[in-house]
Amino acid sequence: MGEPLPLCYLNGEFLPLKDARVSPLDRAFLFADAAYEVMPVYASRPFRFAAHLSRMARSLASLQMQDPLPEKTWRSIFATLIEKNGGGDLYLYWQVTRGAEFGRSHAPLPDIPRTVFAFAAPLPANSAEVLERGVACITAADTRWARCDIKSTALLANVLLRELSVSAGAAETILLRDGELMEASASSVAVVLGGEVLVPPNSQRILPGTTRPAVEEMCARAGVRCRTDTVSEAQLRGAQEIWLTAATRELQPVTRLDGHPVGAGRPGPVFSKVHGALQAYKAEISATPW
Repeated sequence: MGEPLPLCYLNGEFLPLKDARVSPLDRAFLFADAAYEVMPVYASRPFRFAAHLSRMARSLASLQMQDPLPEKTWRSIFATLIEKNGGGDLYLYWQVTRGAEFGRSHAPLPDIPRTVFAFAAPLPANSAEVLERGVACITAADTRWARCDIKSTALLANVLLRELSVSAGAAETILLRDGELMEASASSVAVVLGGEVLVPPNSQRILPGTTRPAVEEMCARAGVRCRTDTVSEAQLRGAQEIWLTAATRELQPVTRLDGHPVGAGRPGPVFSKVHGALQAYKAEISATPW
């Protein structure tokens, strides 16, 4: 991941990111009492803006908060961040916290002004090597909390699980719970079995992805059958193809899992079809309103 771009937004003001400051009593700092989103931007156009905004609203509602800003204000903030940071391919991170109260109390939840923060950073591009050779992943038991469907900033378990893959020289940690595939530490996961794409069903154990539905739509475009169903550990390990999807990964092929080749050990034909459809789709919408 590249360094963030210079200009950020904080509580109604655009300012240099290096000058941004929040209170140490902010509940995000004390309790991780906050929700966040990460949205890719291709050629200065936010990708799936409505879906990201909707997921933020769902996360906040689960935390007993309302989105403090209307859609038109978010649009203005993002448009300014994109323009003032040079545009192009980047990603936007934004976060809403419950705010800062004078003190530290678990409950009752205080009715205080929200802290709203957003910044931009260069979007990592999948290299030719990744697309030609794929990436390696490891598996681990899912040790996260019981509400993974909330995109909360309480990510310590995800961080530790991701560190496992870093230590192993792998790209991601794919998570298993009760003998079933969940997702990865910071990605959604799909498998290909018999030419068909399977994705685990959304639940409180899985964050509902925003890139994943786009990939599912691309399967339909490419004439590839895709369905939602439980994926067992045995199916994961026996899959012909495994994919990662995420805002900052887009769509990546997994070609090694726990040191063993996935399928033929190279990106498969179904991946190539769907990846091609996704690139064509991005080109189609590049000049359309967001």
